Amino acid sequence: MKRIFVLFIVFFFQAAFAQEPVDTAFIAKLKDEGLNRSQAMDIASMLTDVYGPRLTGSRQLLRASEWAKSKFEEWGLKNSKLEPWSPFGKGWELKRYSLIARTPYASFPVTSFPKAWSEGKRVKGEAIFLDIKDEADFKKYKGKLRDKFALISDYEEPKLHEKPIAKRHDAESLLQLANATVAAPSKERFQLSPEDLKRQQLNYLRMQFLFEEKPLAILDLTYRGTAGSVALSTASMPIQPSANWRHRPRPYQTASGEVLTQISLNPEHYGRIYRLLKKGVKVELELDMETETYDATECYNVVAEIEGSDLKDELVMMGAHLDSWHAATGATDNAAGSAIMMEAIRLLKTLGVQPRRTIRIALWSGEEQGLLGSAAYVRKRFGKTPDYLAFSDDGKGDDTLFVTPQYEKFCAYFNVDNGGGQIRGIYLQQNEKCRPIFRAWLEPFKDWNATTVSLSNTGGTDHLSFDAIGLPGFQFIQDPMEYGTWTHHSTMDSYERLVEEDMKRNAVIVASFVYHAAMRDEKLPRKPLKAKVAVAP
Repeated sequence: MKRIFVLFIVFFFQAAFAQEPVDTAFIAKLKDEGLNRSQAMDIASMLTDVYGPRLTGSRQLLRASEWAKSKFEEWGLKNSKLEPWSPFGKGWELKRYSLIARTPYASFPVTSFPKAWSEGKRVKGEAIFLDIKDEADFKKYKGKLRDKFALISDYEEPKLHEKPIAKRHDAESLLQLANATVAAPSKERFQLSPEDLKRQQLNYLRMQFLFEEKPLAILDLTYRGTAGSVALSTASMPIQPSANWRHRPRPYQTASGEVLTQISLNPEHYGRIYRLLKKGVKVELELDMETETYDATECYNVVAEIEGSDLKDELVMMGAHLDSWHAATGATDNAAGSAIMMEAIRLLKTLGVQPRRTIRIALWSGEEQGLLGSAAYVRKRFGKTPDYLAFSDDGKGDDTLFVTPQYEKFCAYFNVDNGGGQIRGIYLQQNEKCRPIFRAWLEPFKDWNATTVSLSNTGGTDHLSFDAIGLPGFQFIQDPMEYGTWTHHSTMDSYERLVEEDMKRNAVIVASFVYHAAMRDEKLPRKPLKAKVAVAP
């Protein structure tokens, strides 16, 4: 009986697989154009070497957006434009930076990098370590920090890197993804332990104390320092642990001069300064940092499209976020995804595709600050996210989803934002109904070992803006490469970390998915909605 049941399951999936049409002749054309005449690396070089970094609100991001728009027009796409969203706040650019340590015995440059929206300055001062174990410890530093550089991270013993920095998926890891199931939600998932709550409260009080005492700069240990890299993002503000996360203070929304200078150091130099101070050796730091801050209330998403035919009112979208952090040129996060999407739509246009549904590309901004650009786009075009999907404080709130007429016309959104590693498959976002469809679409790429379909979801990026209101939004499975271990948000996130063959193949796979979604008779199936649906007023 068990053998019969297994044979039935195999037959069922084979039948479903066979029912989904795949245009293998068109895929052969995609492979020829995409592998032999690719522009993916040229696009990536423009976005990184010329227009990187692309911090949200910066002039470089605006220049990159304008360049992408001009390329869409050059390729013959329709309705190419910059679509504004707001409010945001301030643009910030780093013009010059160096940090030198001087002791009675030696001087050395400090491998480090400032956090975004930090205040620029040229100052010298003594380094001091804040040894804060509880609230009583603040008293001994009261009134003693204004002319000091304050080290705030606890020292960590050095560790050897025994595992490789870069890796690809192997058969075992792909099998784990393929066998993933939906775990039951845990009530403890978002609950902190008493120890964690105490630690968070102490961190808040420390930051509040620092903003009151105003040291020359706050120095911390990079949260990931691998092979000389410094990983960092934005300057911190005093934030109450119990505060509503949607309304917490942001450094890009504060008045000029209200953001303290904050710098992350790599482990070797943080450790050296820490040990010198513990030995009673005086360390003087010399900071030379020039920044520019300016109004950037309005930010933009770049959009363009290939108009559909008989189903042109229906929409297939493809996208990636164009913004980056500032420590390097934002190659793997996420010029790679943007270049892949741009190359994919170039392939479709070059091959003269006349899709049934309209194909629209979007390059988002504000992703790094919380999916701001894509979320604003989705709210305006398709529907308003219910409170319970926006992590309301009490977990209750209004569960009514207000949708626009375009909501029902939406077919799918495909996203790339996990570095430049080769696509190995796709995450279903727990949409089991799409499994046989995606299995069929991946079959032509089995020689690239790109056939894995996983029920699970990947980390937070712009596909979640669509999924949050029940629209089919998907992220591709990619080889991790050096993304999570070295390049992500770090000083090493540059063009050299991209692999040309991976970029070419990824553009071909994305173009094939978008093409087949635009050509099939029915829109992609959706997951059941938990929310009540009403037409937006």
